[in-house]
Amino acid sequence: MFSQIFNYDNPIWSFIGKFCDLLILNILWILLSIPVVTAGAATTAVYYVTLKLVRDEEGPTIRSFFRSFKENFRQATLLWLILLAVGCLLAFDLYFFFYILKEPSLLRTAMIAIFGGFSLLYSFISLYVFPLQARFYNPIRRTLFNALIMSVRHLLFTLGMLAVDGFFLFAALFVLPVFMPLLILFGFPLIAFINSFVLVRIFDRYMPKESPSTAAP
Repeated sequence: MFSQIFNYDNPIWSFIGKFCDLLILNILWILLSIPVVTAGAATTAVYYVTLKLVRDEEGPTIRSFFRSFKENFRQATLLWLILLAVGCLLAFDLYFFFYILKEPSLLRTAMIAIFGGFSLLYSFISLYVFPLQARFYNPIRRTLFNALIMSVRHLLFTLGMLAVDGFFLFAALFVLPVFMPLLILFGFPLIAFINSFVLVRIFDRYMPKESPSTAAP
């Protein structure tokens, strides 16, 4: 009995080990996201590890994180800067039409609807970009295009991930204090880990059956 309990292949130990990995990833992600400009590479590295954790392909967590961080640094950083610039522009546009241009008009309503739609597509793309960068090798334009196509093609999965992520953050901040320690200890890597269960199912559809590949179709 005791040999089974202390067997490292035991599902309980595997579960505990994964959460230890998420704790380590959270520390690394915070430290390497502080410069802001490196947040994209750090996020890609987190997804590189969590996608492996979901597949039970665990390796040295710290080594895997930094290998992905180094290999994807340039492209992940460019993707992050593009998303950051577009996100700031959308946020300014929505702020302008909601809080500055307050006079009711058809133009105001139409612009809010248009930029609201763009913001939804932006959230779709942002959800897939860094996992795609972690899993496949493609040019920046192709990665952004694949993120958009996959998010729309697998719309129910996309909406499900957004709903779960949004609920988790909302509950941790405003509703259920029990979620707050989880957010503090495991932070974004926990969300990435949850998303990875869905993303693995989606990405597997784009992998050749004969042999592994590093390029998405």
